[in-house]
Amino acid sequence: MSTAAETAPDESAGTPVDDVEDTDSLGPQDRVVPTWTESLAQRASRPIGGPLGRHASVGRQWFWTPLRVVLLLAVMTLALGWLQKAPCIQQYVDGNGVTQLDWRGSRQFTAMCYSDTVPLYTAERLNNPDVFPYRSSWVENQGTPEEQVRYMEYPVLTGLFQWANARLAQAWSALAALGVLPGAMTVVIYFDITAFWLALAWLVTTWAVARLTGRRVWDAALVALSPLVIVHAFTNFDALAAAFATAGILAWARRRPVLAGILIGIGGVAKLYPLFLLGPLLLLCWRSRRLQDGLRTTAAAITTWSLVNAPIALLYPQGWREFFRLNAERGADPDSLFNVITQFTGWTGLSGDVPTGQAPIALNTVSGLLFLLCCLGIGYVALSAPTRPRLAQLGFLVVAAFLLTSKVWSPQYSLWLVPLAVLAMPRWKVLLAWMTLDALVWVPRMYYYLGESNKGLPVEWFLGAVVIRDLAVIGLCVLIVRDIYRPDRDPVRQSGDDDPCGGVLTDSAEDHPVLPPPRRFRREFTPAPAGDVRG
Repeated sequence: MSTAAETAPDESAGTPVDDVEDTDSLGPQDRVVPTWTESLAQRASRPIGGPLGRHASVGRQWFWTPLRVVLLLAVMTLALGWLQKAPCIQQYVDGNGVTQLDWRGSRQFTAMCYSDTVPLYTAERLNNPDVFPYRSSWVENQGTPEEQVRYMEYPVLTGLFQWANARLAQAWSALAALGVLPGAMTVVIYFDITAFWLALAWLVTTWAVARLTGRRVWDAALVALSPLVIVHAFTNFDALAAAFATAGILAWARRRPVLAGILIGIGGVAKLYPLFLLGPLLLLCWRSRRLQDGLRTTAAAITTWSLVNAPIALLYPQGWREFFRLNAERGADPDSLFNVITQFTGWTGLSGDVPTGQAPIALNTVSGLLFLLCCLGIGYVALSAPTRPRLAQLGFLVVAAFLLTSKVWSPQYSLWLVPLAVLAMPRWKVLLAWMTLDALVWVPRMYYYLGESNKGLPVEWFLGAVVIRDLAVIGLCVLIVRDIYRPDRDPVRQSGDDDPCGGVLTDSAEDHPVLPPPRRFRREFTPAPAGDVRG
């Protein structure tokens, strides 16, 4: 990122950043230059000319604006993500002349290319053209004590997304049979179509973060280049929820509370986590005497979530409840701290031997209470900080608390944290170290699933990696809390911004701490002068 990459039209020099719709239009005195402030970016720039010169011409490149460069980086990373999964969509012809998916020798684990998309095509009965999610059911483990009627196990938007892609794949296969389009196994086409839409969703996430970074537009490169994107963009469907959640934050930042609520509500129909952002939003509005705006967003989100769910819930209530039933009845997943405790201590007091079809009440209760306690702690931080926290800071803390206390942390859930982490704490070395570590958990995970009898790794290797990942996320939370109570150490506020995600919660908004801060943090904060971009 040298002089060619760090340029943009210089049309609004001196314009307050809170009123700027297009961060590409920030002048050189407004934009943070990462090759001046980040040693990692400085070293990375050497092969392409080194750091931006003190007298470089900035704002003269008409095409390669920071946003376009960041989106190009995201496209390159997503291409690597597809290549990482590509070994799992290879085909071969068996001895009977039938084309099969090449998962011989547990290739999905040895090549570390596993994606839920591939097995779910048949597991959710999407390969059957007559199936409609939530209406159609099937019997699992028929004839055994574990026999159970099953439906689509995903929230409504994600379930319909899978179904629509399956129909597109089957239509493609029909045209391929006529020689109109190139052909492959329908499941391979299904994966590629799904990957295309998920890639677009992550590009939306990257674009929204770039619009939310204020003077630090190049921080969006961390979203574009995240190692977690390479490993997990196509592991499941979580990029959809991340796109809606980040776009919802952008709408809030643009002072469109109803649109923000609609987008967050739609994201909540894909995965529930975007709805967690409403709590921090309401707390910040409370201490800023702007509670009405927060309530409008919350009402819009809940209404949207209800309206999108309503047709399926009314027409197919049992199928619609499947997602909630499954999450209530499932035990501790391999990647949860509860499973770590069970495996290392042998104590099964929380999960125990729960019969099929019954929920582990103790586990659910403890998990819920721990999350509630974390939320209460985050609420105290939000209401006691001497300076109003930024929305992304509290959003990250809440989502991280949910993951750490949940009985399920599927590997792709870490994507939820990426845009929030970049907006909350844009320290390049720290974030890239965490994202790389989190992505590398995939290696022991795959070889643990391979099984020791098949030259895989013992469970202790995988659980050790999980503990290290969790400690890294806890470390990020500690740093963010420190930045909240010591905003003079916050990189965003050091660059002269108040809260680029704040919308109505900006410099001009009231700020009234509701609770007293801890004694060690009772000191005033003087923000850096606007435009001081050198840290």
